[in-house]
Amino acid sequence: LLLLLLMAIDFQGEILPSPRPSPATPPTSPPCLRPAVGARPPAHGAMVLRTALTEMLGIEHPIIQGGMQHVGIAEMAAAVSNAGGLGILTGLTQPTPEDLRKEIRRCREMTDKPFGVNLTILPALIPADYDGYVQVVAEEKVVLLEVAGGSPKKYIQMLHAAGVKVLHKSATIRHALKAQEAGVDLVEIVGYEASIAGGQPGDEVGSWVVLAKAVALLKVPVIHSGATATGRQLAAALAMGAHGVTRTGGFLATVEAPIRQELKEHLARPEVDERSTTIVLCALSNATRVFKNDVSVKTNELEKEMAGAVDFSKLAPLATGDRTRKMWKETGDWNDSMWSCSQSVGLIEDIPTCKDLVHRMVREAEERLEAAAGRIVRSKL
Repeated sequence: LLLLLLMAIDFQGEILPSPRPSPATPPTSPPCLRPAVGARPPAHGAMVLRTALTEMLGIEHPIIQGGMQHVGIAEMAAAVSNAGGLGILTGLTQPTPEDLRKEIRRCREMTDKPFGVNLTILPALIPADYDGYVQVVAEEKVVLLEVAGGSPKKYIQMLHAAGVKVLHKSATIRHALKAQEAGVDLVEIVGYEASIAGGQPGDEVGSWVVLAKAVALLKVPVIHSGATATGRQLAAALAMGAHGVTRTGGFLATVEAPIRQELKEHLARPEVDERSTTIVLCALSNATRVFKNDVSVKTNELEKEMAGAVDFSKLAPLATGDRTRKMWKETGDWNDSMWSCSQSVGLIEDIPTCKDLVHRMVREAEERLEAAAGRIVRSKL
C-alpha cells in the first residue's frame, strides 16, 4: 500500500442532522465534566468527561486512537479500549475481509470494551474489496467505522441497520460538509499541523481555524483529529465545541504499540520536536505530512527537480507501504521509510502504557477545564 491516505473526494447525499440538546441552566462544573450516565468512576477518582462521543459509543473517555497502517492490530486497539478510549483496527492492514473478521474476533478476546475499524477508501490507488470489508464490519457489529478518503454514502444504510456508527475523517471543511450530507454520525476534522494527506493548494489551514469553523457549521458532532498529545489540547478542543479528539502518533510511543522499541525511543528523544516533520507530494495536490528523514527529503528533492511534471513512478519506491511495514516490524530504522507524522511528535516525552497515557490526558483536561470555568465571574455592572 502506498502512503497516500486521503484524496480530494466529492460526496453527495441527504443531510441527516443529529438532534441537539436543549438549553439548560448552566451547572456548577462545565457540562463536559458532569458524570456520564451509568458510568463507573475512573480509577484516578476524577469526574468523567461526558460528550456526544462517549455517550454514543459507550466509552469512558473522549479519545480515539487513529488508524495506523501495519500498527492498528488487535493488541493496539484492545490496549486503548481497555484504557477507556476507543481503539481502532486498521482495516486494510488485513489482506482480506475475512482476515479482518478474524482480527475483530481476536480483539474481542483481549477486551470487552467497544472498539472500531478504520477503512481508507481509495479504489484508484488501492484495489481492495471495500464492499467486503464493510460487510464484515456490519456483520460483526463493530461499534464504529472510521472512513477516510472516499464517500461512505453507499454503506450508511447497511451500517446503521447493524447498529454501527459512521465517522468520516475530513481533511477540509468542504469534505466535512459533504460527509455530513452523506449521512455520517460524526465528522473528524483535521488541521494542517496533523499528519494530513490529500491536501491541495489553499488547504494549509491549522486547527485553531478549521475546528472553530467546523463546530459552527456542522450539525453532527465534531471530533478534532491529529496533532493532539496533551490534556491541554483535549480541554481546548472540548471548550471550542468538539466532542473528543483523535490521537495517533502518541499511541506509537506506548508500551503496547506493536512496533520496534528503537522507534518508540526515537519518538521520545528531546531532539525530535515539532520541527521534525515535512510536507511531501505537494506537486501532486496530495500534500502529506510525514517525519523528516532522508527518504522524505529525497522525495521533496525529486519533486523539485521534476518542476511540475511529476512522474510518480519515480516517487513510488520511496512512498511504498511495504518499506514502512519493514520499518515498524523488522528494522526499526526511522530514517529508511516515509511515514505519516504530525507536529505533536514534539510533545512526546516518554513511553507510557496506554492506560497511563489516556488517564494523564484526561486528568490534565479536567484540571484545565475546571481552571477555565473558575475564571468566569458575574459582572457587577
